[in-house]
Amino acid sequence: MTTVELIQRKRDGGKLTAAEIEWLIRAYVDGDIPDYQMAAMAMAIFLRGLDAEELAAWTGAMLHSGDVLDLSDIPKPKVDKHSTGGVGDKVSIPLAPMVAACGVAVPMMSGRGLGHTGGTLDKLESIPGFTTDLDPATFHDVLARCGLVLAGQSQTLVPADRKLYALRDATATVESIPLIASSILSKKLAEDLDGLILDVKVGSGAFMKEERQARLLAETMVGIGRAHGVSVTALLTDMDVPLGREVGNASEIRESLDVLGGGGPPDLVELVLTLGAEMLLLAGIAEDTADARRRLERVRTDGSALEVFRCVVEAQGGDPKAVDDPDLLPTAPDIFEVTATRDGYVTRCDAFDVGVGAARLGAGRQRKEDSIDPGVGVTVLAKTGDEVAAGQVLARIRYRDPARLDEAKPFLLRAWEVGDEPPPPRRLVLDRIES
Repeated sequence: MTTVELIQRKRDGGKLTAAEIEWLIRAYVDGDIPDYQMAAMAMAIFLRGLDAEELAAWTGAMLHSGDVLDLSDIPKPKVDKHSTGGVGDKVSIPLAPMVAACGVAVPMMSGRGLGHTGGTLDKLESIPGFTTDLDPATFHDVLARCGLVLAGQSQTLVPADRKLYALRDATATVESIPLIASSILSKKLAEDLDGLILDVKVGSGAFMKEERQARLLAETMVGIGRAHGVSVTALLTDMDVPLGREVGNASEIRESLDVLGGGGPPDLVELVLTLGAEMLLLAGIAEDTADARRRLERVRTDGSALEVFRCVVEAQGGDPKAVDDPDLLPTAPDIFEVTATRDGYVTRCDAFDVGVGAARLGAGRQRKEDSIDPGVGVTVLAKTGDEVAAGQVLARIRYRDPARLDEAKPFLLRAWEVGDEPPPPRRLVLDRIES
């Protein structure tokens, strides 16, 4: 068995065995296969794909390339959620405490933002003192104590994914469906889960712009879960328009706290309840969807979901006072407003332009090493379908650096369009795919 032979076979459309895949991943993690050879294999997979058996083996080899969590001593069903990322997508932050308050253990590992999509870890770290860098033992202890942990991938968990992702990012192979799916599922399967819900975003502000692509990714991930004995359900959800009202880091924490307190914008609340109901059903906690939604509504209005979030904040080094007083979170000092130029209906509130504009302000990063300004962002005051008058404020922009505002303005000023007739209603959930 040689690396060159395996690359040639995959390049020519052949199939790799499970033993060959396991050897390849292990040798790469151990440093016996150089980056340039694994880059060639990634490109071969990008062009030729992996069939279901290869993909299950590839994911399994990545999963076992490092530590695998053992959460068997936590006597609750364990269910997690993953989103492929979008603009204003702070769903995990209110969702996870609500599900945990219903009696499910939620071992949530999240990521950072890159480009125009925000990252859950960046948002959480806008809470003073909050740390997402936990070793496996601390990850376990926070989950056991609070029923929820909100952390990043540890250094010892799925190291093959960390190495391979960095390589894909530099070799134009990020968009490969098999490599995306195995990257996501290898990390999630390492959490010792009983079930997983996937929120696969579709639209201008999502990684997947077309529904066909998003559906293929969702079906691929559901298939991997089935092959590894984990129940996986995927929802395709709209990302043509920013989710909720806030796009930023600290501001999205404020909006999440509003949801946990019984408020929040309708689209965000609806998606949280929809995904949360799926998680409770996977966990076997609820009898049906209606029962699941009643339970979720109860814990966000009686204070128990907020108490779970406060427990996690304190356990992970954050200032719990910020949970009760969101004014303690960072806020940029200066304001710029985008206004309607005419009467009519908002026909376009483009998630991509809003996301890029927020990133240019400093809410996101273009490179992994870029720093984040937690206090800047965009408050969306008018969305697609809303009736507006000339001069009405469509969005309020919080900024700190006038030069960054100048970079953001072209995107933010073109994000909104107003026409004579209201556009057709948009669906928040486009489809549901299950094992």
